[in-house]
Amino acid sequence: MNKYSGGAAPITKLRLNPIFRWAGSKRKQLSALESHWNTDFTRYVEPFAGSAALFFHLQPQQALLGDINAGLIEAYDVVRSKPDDLYHAVTSLPKGEDAYYVERDKDPRCLCKFDRAVRFVYLNRHCFNGIFRTNTEGKFNVPYAHSRAGAIPPIEDFRRAALLLARASLKCADFGRILSSVRSGDFVFLDPPYAVASRRVFRQYDKRAFTPRDLVRLSKHLYRIDECGAKFVMTYAQCSEVATHFQRWDRRRIRVRRHVAGFAGARRSAYEVLITNLGEGR
Repeated sequence: MNKYSGGAAPITKLRLNPIFRWAGSKRKQLSALESHWNTDFTRYVEPFAGSAALFFHLQPQQALLGDINAGLIEAYDVVRSKPDDLYHAVTSLPKGEDAYYVERDKDPRCLCKFDRAVRFVYLNRHCFNGIFRTNTEGKFNVPYAHSRAGAIPPIEDFRRAALLLARASLKCADFGRILSSVRSGDFVFLDPPYAVASRRVFRQYDKRAFTPRDLVRLSKHLYRIDECGAKFVMTYAQCSEVATHFQRWDRRRIRVRRHVAGFAGARRSAYEVLITNLGEGR
Protein backbone atom coordinates (compact mmCIF):
# COMPACT_ATOMS: atom_id res chain seq x y z
CA MET A 1 0.00 0.00 0.00
CA ASN A 2 1.47 3.39 -0.96
CA LYS A 3 1.40 6.21 1.56
CA TYR A 4 -1.40 7.96 -0.35
CA SER A 5 -3.79 5.02 -0.39
CA GLY A 6 -5.66 6.14 2.71
CA GLY A 7 -6.34 2.55 3.82
CA ALA A 8 -9.94 1.37 4.02
CA ALA A 9 -11.33 4.52 5.61
CA PRO A 10 -13.65 6.67 3.47
CA ILE A 11 -11.93 9.64 1.84
CA THR A 12 -13.53 13.07 1.84
CA LYS A 13 -14.44 14.20 -1.66
CA LEU A 14 -11.42 15.86 -3.21
CA ARG A 15 -11.16 18.69 -5.69
CA LEU A 16 -8.93 18.06 -8.66
CA ASN A 17 -8.81 18.10 -12.41
CA PRO A 18 -7.84 15.00 -14.42
CA ILE A 19 -4.10 14.53 -14.79
CA PHE A 20 -4.38 13.91 -18.53
CA ARG A 21 -5.69 15.95 -21.42
CA TRP A 22 -7.72 13.68 -23.70
CA ALA A 23 -9.48 14.25 -26.99
CA GLY A 24 -13.20 13.72 -26.42
CA SER A 25 -12.99 14.14 -22.65
CA LYS A 26 -16.36 14.57 -20.94
CA ARG A 27 -15.25 17.31 -18.55
CA LYS A 28 -17.83 19.71 -20.02
CA GLN A 29 -20.67 17.17 -19.68
CA LEU A 30 -20.15 16.15 -16.05
CA SER A 31 -23.32 17.83 -14.85
CA ALA A 32 -25.40 15.85 -17.35
CA LEU A 33 -23.70 12.59 -16.43
CA GLU A 34 -23.46 12.75 -12.64
CA SER A 35 -27.24 12.71 -12.18
CA HIS A 36 -27.28 9.05 -13.24
CA TRP A 37 -24.93 8.01 -10.43
CA ASN A 38 -25.76 7.25 -6.83
CA THR A 39 -23.79 5.68 -4.01
CA ASP A 40 -26.00 2.57 -3.98
CA PHE A 41 -23.99 1.21 -6.90
CA THR A 42 -21.39 -1.25 -5.69
CA ARG A 43 -18.75 -0.48 -8.31
CA TYR A 44 -17.93 2.05 -11.03
CA VAL A 45 -16.68 0.52 -14.30
CA GLU A 46 -15.19 2.48 -17.21
CA PRO A 47 -13.75 0.50 -20.16
CA PHE A 48 -12.62 3.54 -22.21
CA ALA A 49 -10.90 5.40 -19.40
CA GLY A 50 -9.06 8.18 -21.24
CA SER A 51 -8.80 11.11 -18.82
CA ALA A 52 -11.32 9.38 -16.50
CA ALA A 53 -12.96 12.75 -15.88
CA LEU A 54 -16.21 11.25 -14.57
CA PHE A 55 -14.36 8.85 -12.26
CA PHE A 56 -12.36 11.68 -10.72
CA HIS A 57 -15.53 13.75 -10.39
CA LEU A 58 -17.73 11.07 -8.80
CA GLN A 59 -14.94 9.55 -6.70
CA PRO A 60 -16.55 6.12 -6.16
CA GLN A 61 -15.32 3.88 -3.37
CA GLN A 62 -14.67 0.96 -5.74
CA ALA A 63 -13.86 1.10 -9.44
CA LEU A 64 -12.49 -0.73 -12.45
CA LEU A 65 -10.75 1.49 -15.01
CA GLY A 66 -9.76 -0.07 -18.29
CA ASP A 67 -8.32 1.11 -21.58
CA ILE A 68 -6.64 -0.50 -24.56
CA ASN A 69 -3.88 2.11 -24.38
CA ALA A 70 -1.08 0.41 -22.43
CA GLY A 71 0.87 3.63 -21.89
CA LEU A 72 -2.13 5.34 -20.33
CA ILE A 73 -2.87 2.54 -17.87
CA GLU A 74 0.80 2.23 -16.97
CA ALA A 75 0.98 5.98 -16.33
CA TYR A 76 -2.06 5.81 -14.06
CA ASP A 77 -0.35 3.02 -12.12
CA VAL A 78 2.71 5.20 -11.58
CA VAL A 79 0.52 8.18 -10.59
CA ARG A 80 -1.05 5.89 -8.00
CA SER A 81 2.20 4.56 -6.57
CA LYS A 82 4.66 7.45 -6.94
CA PRO A 83 2.77 10.74 -7.40
CA ASP A 84 5.45 13.01 -5.93
CA ASP A 85 8.31 11.39 -7.82
CA LEU A 86 6.36 11.51 -11.06
CA TYR A 87 5.44 15.15 -10.63
CA HIS A 88 9.01 16.20 -9.89
CA ALA A 89 10.40 14.19 -12.81
CA VAL A 90 7.91 15.66 -15.29
CA THR A 91 8.36 19.24 -14.13
CA SER A 92 12.16 18.91 -14.24
CA LEU A 93 12.14 18.26 -17.99
CA PRO A 94 12.94 21.25 -20.23
CA LYS A 95 10.07 22.93 -22.03
CA GLY A 96 9.72 24.11 -25.61
CA GLU A 97 9.32 22.64 -29.07
CA ASP A 98 12.86 21.26 -29.40
CA ALA A 99 12.67 19.56 -26.00
CA TYR A 100 9.28 18.09 -26.89
CA TYR A 101 10.59 16.38 -30.02
CA VAL A 102 13.62 15.06 -28.15
CA GLU A 103 11.27 13.41 -25.68
CA ARG A 104 8.88 12.21 -28.39
CA ASP A 105 11.73 10.57 -30.32
CA LYS A 106 12.71 8.36 -27.38
CA ASP A 107 11.86 4.70 -27.80
CA PRO A 108 9.64 3.76 -24.82
CA ARG A 109 10.78 0.15 -25.14
CA CYS A 110 14.21 1.28 -23.98
CA LEU A 111 12.87 3.02 -20.87
CA CYS A 112 11.87 1.66 -17.49
CA LYS A 113 8.25 1.80 -16.38
CA PHE A 114 8.71 4.99 -14.37
CA ASP A 115 10.50 6.82 -17.20
CA ARG A 116 7.82 5.71 -19.67
CA ALA A 117 5.20 7.24 -17.39
CA VAL A 118 7.20 10.49 -17.16
CA ARG A 119 7.41 10.62 -20.95
CA PHE A 120 3.70 9.84 -21.31
CA VAL A 121 2.63 12.64 -18.96
CA TYR A 122 5.05 15.14 -20.53
CA LEU A 123 3.96 14.41 -24.10
CA ASN A 124 0.29 14.42 -23.14
CA ARG A 125 0.55 17.86 -21.53
CA HIS A 126 2.54 19.38 -24.41
CA CYS A 127 1.05 17.74 -27.50
CA PHE A 128 -1.63 19.16 -29.78
CA ASN A 129 -5.09 19.01 -28.11
CA GLY A 130 -4.27 16.01 -25.93
CA ILE A 131 -4.59 13.70 -28.92
CA PHE A 132 -3.11 10.22 -28.79
CA ARG A 133 -2.14 9.02 -32.26
CA THR A 134 0.52 6.71 -33.61
CA ASN A 135 1.94 6.00 -37.05
CA THR A 136 1.89 2.61 -38.79
CA GLU A 137 4.92 1.55 -36.73
CA GLY A 138 3.12 2.32 -33.47
CA LYS A 139 5.20 5.43 -32.70
CA PHE A 140 3.51 8.43 -31.08
CA ASN A 141 3.46 11.16 -33.74
CA VAL A 142 1.28 14.02 -32.46
CA PRO A 143 2.94 17.42 -33.05
CA TYR A 144 3.88 19.96 -30.44
CA ALA A 145 1.19 22.38 -29.26
CA HIS A 146 2.30 25.96 -29.73
CA SER A 147 -0.46 27.29 -27.51
CA ARG A 148 -3.00 26.19 -24.87
CA ALA A 149 -0.76 23.42 -23.55
CA GLY A 150 2.20 22.67 -21.36
CA ALA A 151 0.80 23.38 -17.90
CA ILE A 152 1.48 20.48 -15.56
CA PRO A 153 -1.19 20.02 -12.86
CA PRO A 154 -0.02 20.96 -9.36
CA ILE A 155 1.53 18.31 -7.16
CA GLU A 156 -1.62 18.34 -5.02
CA ASP A 157 -3.58 17.00 -8.01
CA PHE A 158 -1.10 14.15 -8.46
CA ARG A 159 -1.47 13.29 -4.77
CA ARG A 160 -5.26 13.46 -4.87
CA ALA A 161 -5.36 11.38 -8.03
CA ALA A 162 -3.20 8.78 -6.24
CA LEU A 163 -5.71 8.66 -3.39
CA LEU A 164 -8.60 8.04 -5.76
CA LEU A 165 -6.76 5.59 -7.99
CA ALA A 166 -6.00 3.53 -4.88
CA ARG A 167 -9.70 2.63 -4.91
CA ALA A 168 -9.54 1.37 -8.50
CA SER A 169 -8.35 -1.71 -10.31
CA LEU A 170 -6.46 -0.77 -13.47
CA LYS A 171 -6.59 -3.03 -16.49
CA CYS A 172 -5.08 -2.66 -19.95
CA ALA A 173 -7.49 -4.57 -22.17
CA ASP A 174 -9.96 -4.39 -25.00
CA PHE A 175 -13.34 -3.06 -23.86
CA GLY A 176 -14.91 -6.49 -24.34
CA ARG A 177 -12.73 -8.02 -21.64
CA ILE A 178 -13.60 -5.22 -19.23
CA LEU A 179 -17.32 -5.46 -19.89
CA SER A 180 -17.29 -9.24 -19.56
CA SER A 181 -16.50 -8.77 -15.87
CA VAL A 182 -19.49 -6.48 -15.19
CA ARG A 183 -21.80 -7.84 -12.50
CA SER A 184 -25.10 -6.98 -10.83
CA GLY A 185 -24.96 -3.68 -8.97
CA ASP A 186 -22.26 -2.14 -11.17
CA PHE A 187 -22.54 1.27 -12.80
CA VAL A 188 -20.85 1.30 -16.22
CA PHE A 189 -19.88 4.50 -17.98
CA LEU A 190 -18.93 4.16 -21.64
CA ASP A 191 -17.43 6.87 -23.82
CA PRO A 192 -16.20 4.88 -26.82
CA PRO A 193 -14.48 6.35 -29.87
CA TYR A 194 -16.93 7.21 -32.63
CA ALA A 195 -17.19 4.99 -35.71
CA VAL A 196 -19.38 7.21 -37.88
CA ALA A 197 -19.75 6.48 -41.58
CA SER A 198 -21.31 9.82 -42.57
CA ARG A 199 -18.47 12.10 -41.47
CA ARG A 200 -14.87 12.12 -40.40
CA VAL A 201 -14.35 11.97 -36.65
CA PHE A 202 -11.28 11.31 -34.52
CA ARG A 203 -11.52 7.71 -33.35
CA GLN A 204 -7.98 6.56 -32.62
CA TYR A 205 -6.82 6.39 -29.01
CA ASP A 206 -4.38 3.53 -29.56
CA LYS A 207 -2.58 2.08 -32.59
CA ARG A 208 -5.82 0.29 -33.50
CA ALA A 209 -8.77 2.43 -34.61
CA PHE A 210 -12.32 1.85 -33.38
CA THR A 211 -14.48 0.47 -36.22
CA PRO A 212 -18.15 -0.29 -37.03
CA ARG A 213 -17.42 -3.92 -36.20
CA ASP A 214 -16.61 -2.81 -32.66
CA LEU A 215 -20.03 -1.19 -32.44
CA VAL A 216 -21.66 -4.57 -33.07
CA ARG A 217 -19.65 -6.08 -30.22
CA LEU A 218 -20.43 -3.14 -27.97
CA SER A 219 -24.16 -3.49 -28.60
CA LYS A 220 -24.07 -7.15 -27.56
CA HIS A 221 -22.27 -6.25 -24.34
CA LEU A 222 -24.94 -3.67 -23.46
CA TYR A 223 -27.59 -6.39 -23.64
CA ARG A 224 -25.52 -8.60 -21.34
CA ILE A 225 -24.95 -5.74 -18.90
CA ASP A 226 -28.68 -5.11 -18.71
CA GLU A 227 -29.50 -8.80 -18.30
CA CYS A 228 -27.05 -9.25 -15.40
CA GLY A 229 -28.63 -6.44 -13.39
CA ALA A 230 -26.04 -3.71 -13.95
CA LYS A 231 -26.74 -0.18 -15.20
CA PHE A 232 -24.95 1.76 -17.91
CA VAL A 233 -24.69 5.26 -19.34
CA MET A 234 -23.02 5.77 -22.71
CA THR A 235 -22.29 8.88 -24.75
CA TYR A 236 -22.04 8.70 -28.52
CA ALA A 237 -22.10 10.92 -31.58
CA GLN A 238 -25.50 11.84 -32.94
CA CYS A 239 -25.54 9.65 -36.04
CA SER A 240 -27.44 6.91 -37.83
CA GLU A 241 -25.35 4.27 -36.07
CA VAL A 242 -27.15 5.09 -32.80
CA ALA A 243 -30.50 4.07 -34.27
CA THR A 244 -28.96 0.97 -35.84
CA HIS A 245 -27.20 -0.43 -32.79
CA PHE A 246 -28.74 1.18 -29.70
CA GLN A 247 -32.44 1.56 -30.51
CA ARG A 248 -33.59 -0.47 -27.49
CA TRP A 249 -32.26 1.93 -24.89
CA ASP A 250 -33.45 5.29 -23.61
CA ARG A 251 -31.76 8.09 -25.53
CA ARG A 252 -31.61 11.86 -25.25
CA ARG A 253 -29.64 14.50 -27.06
CA ILE A 254 -27.10 16.65 -25.23
CA ARG A 255 -25.21 19.70 -26.49
CA VAL A 256 -21.41 19.51 -26.47
CA ARG A 257 -18.55 21.72 -27.57
CA ARG A 258 -16.01 20.14 -29.85
CA HIS A 259 -12.36 20.45 -28.78
CA VAL A 260 -10.42 18.72 -31.55
CA ALA A 261 -10.58 21.53 -34.12
CA GLY A 262 -7.24 23.14 -34.86
CA PHE A 263 -8.15 26.63 -33.71
CA ALA A 264 -10.34 27.74 -30.81
CA GLY A 265 -12.28 30.11 -33.06
CA ALA A 266 -13.26 27.20 -35.32
CA ARG A 267 -14.69 25.10 -32.48
CA ARG A 268 -18.45 24.92 -32.38
CA SER A 269 -21.30 23.32 -30.51
CA ALA A 270 -22.63 19.99 -31.66
CA TYR A 271 -24.83 17.24 -30.29
CA GLU A 272 -24.19 13.84 -28.81
CA VAL A 273 -26.61 11.19 -27.61
CA LEU A 274 -26.76 9.94 -24.03
CA ILE A 275 -27.82 6.27 -24.05
CA THR A 276 -28.84 4.39 -20.89
CA ASN A 277 -30.83 1.52 -19.37
CA LEU A 278 -31.63 3.69 -16.34
CA GLY A 279 -35.02 4.81 -17.66
CA GLU A 280 -38.25 4.74 -15.71
CA GLY A 281 -39.44 1.28 -14.87
CA ARG A 282 -36.10 -0.35 -15.48
